[in-house]
Amino acid sequence: MSRYAELILELINQTTKHMTAEQIFLELKKTEPKVVQATVYNNLNTLCQQGLIRKLSIENSPDRYDKIRKHDHLVCKKCGVLSDISFEDLTKQLEKQLGEEILSYDLKVLYLCSKCRKK
Repeated sequence: MSRYAELILELINQTTKHMTAEQIFLELKKTEPKVVQATVYNNLNTLCQQGLIRKLSIENSPDRYDKIRKHDHLVCKKCGVLSDISFEDLTKQLEKQLGEEILSYDLKVLYLCSKCRKK
């Protein structure tokens, strides 16, 4: 694994934010001034392919990156704010319904956050 990949993985695993590639680039640039955006994008793609991080695609929003840890997400339908939420593991229930093994799932629950509800 390249040095930049290790730094990106560490950054994603240590933050509670769901950062975009641009945010990761800007954060990494603080300690690695020679890094370029293409390097960040390439390493993000590689880390996703290796199953070390996951990419979160939200409609009308740039992709965000997250750690590999069992959790789901709340997404505000209006402003796009993304928050972690933990449900009981649904894998067994889904497998029983389908009669098939499930490798993984990505659950996004849409809602209106408190700020958007007040508007």
